[in-house]
Amino acid sequence: LDTLEKWVTEIFSEIPNNGLPKPSFGHLTQPFDTPEFHKLYRVVPVRKVHSLSITWALPPQEQYYRVKPLHYISWLVGHEGKGSVLSFLRKKFWALALYGGNGETGFEQNSTYSIFSISVTLTDEGYKHFYEVAHVVFQYVKMLQKRGPDKRQVIWEEIQKIEANEFHYQEQTDPVDYVESLCENMQLFQKEDFLTGDQLLFEYKPEV
Repeated sequence: LDTLEKWVTEIFSEIPNNGLPKPSFGHLTQPFDTPEFHKLYRVVPVRKVHSLSITWALPPQEQYYRVKPLHYISWLVGHEGKGSVLSFLRKKFWALALYGGNGETGFEQNSTYSIFSISVTLTDEGYKHFYEVAHVVFQYVKMLQKRGPDKRQVIWEEIQKIEANEFHYQEQTDPVDYVESLCENMQLFQKEDFLTGDQLLFEYKPEV
């Protein structure tokens, strides 16, 4: 560590600090407010697969990294047990898999907007009924909206424990990739959360 610290000091200490604040594009609040965004697009895939993707543009969520509200919603949407969207669609023989979430990358989450997507891998029969599949997805999201977050925090705490276990027992990553990830985290999180801010859930705030 002493050697590494010496190298870093020698190499980087001469880089001037211009004292400028981090750029923000938060004033651009409607990046997708165009007629083209509210449409259905049919795309012919390269490989033989039927996939339905529904995407919402939301207000920026990166400030809520300690709560991770989109992670909470994606957990519910992606649930595969009894009463879930996927279990219903599978009974209809319309879908094989379903994924919902936000990749927390620069394109999907930044100071202007956050993207939330739900992708459904359809069967041949499901492709014939993709309007109904989309309707079911919207019904489920509407139900979540009406019910609101879990009052007892049970679901949130379950997600929190699972993410904590994955963090503590994760495999060692390539040091170069890890440093790159930490540098990105330094632009997004408070100092005490550089190591954990992109993975752990810290606070339960149902209003968020």
